[in-house]
Amino acid sequence: MAGLAESGSNPDVDLLYDINGLAKEAPHWFDRAMSFVGEYGLLLAMVLLILWCWWNVRRRGGADAAAGVAALVWAPLAAGVAVLVNVPIRGFVERPRPFVDHQGLDVLATGKTDYSFVSDHATLTMAAAVGLFIAHRKFGLAGLGLALLEGFCRVFMGVHYPTDVVGGFALGTAVALLLSPLAMALLTPLTKAIEASPRAGLLIRARGARAAQAVIPGARTEQTAEERDLAA
Repeated sequence: MAGLAESGSNPDVDLLYDINGLAKEAPHWFDRAMSFVGEYGLLLAMVLLILWCWWNVRRRGGADAAAGVAALVWAPLAAGVAVLVNVPIRGFVERPRPFVDHQGLDVLATGKTDYSFVSDHATLTMAAAVGLFIAHRKFGLAGLGLALLEGFCRVFMGVHYPTDVVGGFALGTAVALLLSPLAMALLTPLTKAIEASPRAGLLIRARGARAAQAVIPGARTEQTAEERDLAA
């Protein structure tokens, strides 16, 4: 392949040409769809997944509802913190976008003039996915899948090297995990205070879940027996 010949023996660039080469062989409509998905679609999907998880945690209720919602709040906050941490990293490394130094790439997103390492999109999605995994394992696995797909799309689009994506995954994971204890220590008391509010508490626990938690199983059994006696 011509792209591989230009890349020399650098496996990072080799993989860039291999993955981006798929865009050259794909139909135009597919490239446009991947461009939208990689730029906006997966970020939106991650937000919707977090909201879906919040709805399930809220509906389920339980003693750990406040802690679960606190973890879900941390997921987007972790993504924001990770991107802020990336600002000085980008400025220090100053790695140009791959299409600046390498010819023959099929670039699906125009107007990218900032530095390449590390990928903001990969950092955002992975930090949010890890935060979501802390809150709920099943939803977290789905979030990790979205983050991995985001990383693939960024290379497919020709706007990042594979190592930009791997660096973003590492940064997002590190921020979400390392700062999670501090974040939970600060956010859980806040969500518990909200839970105690008659109206705002519905953000933490659904009305039906709250009522179910208030009923003692033993008392429910005795009441049912009394009703049977009265009916007899």
